[in-house]
Amino acid sequence: MELTIQGHNLKVTEALEAETRQRVEKLDRYLPNIAALRVDFTHEKTKRGQDIIGAEITIRHARGAILRAEERGAGEAALVLSDAVDKMYRQIERFKGKRSRKGRDRFIMSADELATAEAIPQSEPFVEDEGTGPEVARRKTVSVSAMTESEAIEQMELLGHDFFMFFNQENGSINLLYHRKTGDYGILIPRVE
Repeated sequence: MELTIQGHNLKVTEALEAETRQRVEKLDRYLPNIAALRVDFTHEKTKRGQDIIGAEITIRHARGAILRAEERGAGEAALVLSDAVDKMYRQIERFKGKRSRKGRDRFIMSADELATAEAIPQSEPFVEDEGTGPEVARRKTVSVSAMTESEAIEQMELLGHDFFMFFNQENGSINLLYHRKTGDYGILIPRVE
C-alpha cells in the first residue's frame, strides 16, 4: 500500500505524520488490496473564531474503486483525522456490503477479499438498504460548446453555477470545470484506464 501524507497551508510535523500512519494503516486490515492511500490536511484561516482544519482520506482499491472521506473542524489536526477515519470505516462497510448486479461487478469485492478482511468494530450497527441500489432517476442531454478554459470560467460565472461542462479546444476532450472551496477553480479531465 502506497501512503501519501500532504499538508496544504499546514506543516505536517513528524508527530502528526506518525499519528496519521498509525491510524490509517489499520484500514488495510478492514479493506484488503488497497493500492494507494492519500491523506490531505488543510488549514483555513477565518476572520471569526478558530481556524478550520480539514482532513481528507482517499483510498484507491486494486479493483479501481475510489473511497473518500473528508472532515473539517476547529481544533487539532489529529482530532479531525480521527473523525475522518471513522467516516472512512462507514465507507468501507458500505463498499463491502455491495452486491453484484447484472454487468456491474467491477467494484464488488471478491469472496476471497471478504474472507481476509476483518470486521470493523462499530458502536452502532450498519444497516444495508434492502432496495436494488441507486438507479439513474433522470437523464439529460447537454450541449457543449468548444471553448478555452478562460471562456469556460466566464460562462460558468455568468450562469452562477458551481460546475460547467465544456469541450476543451486545447486538449480536444470534454472537461468539467468546478469552483473549489478555496475560491479558485479546478478542471476534471477524463482519462480512460
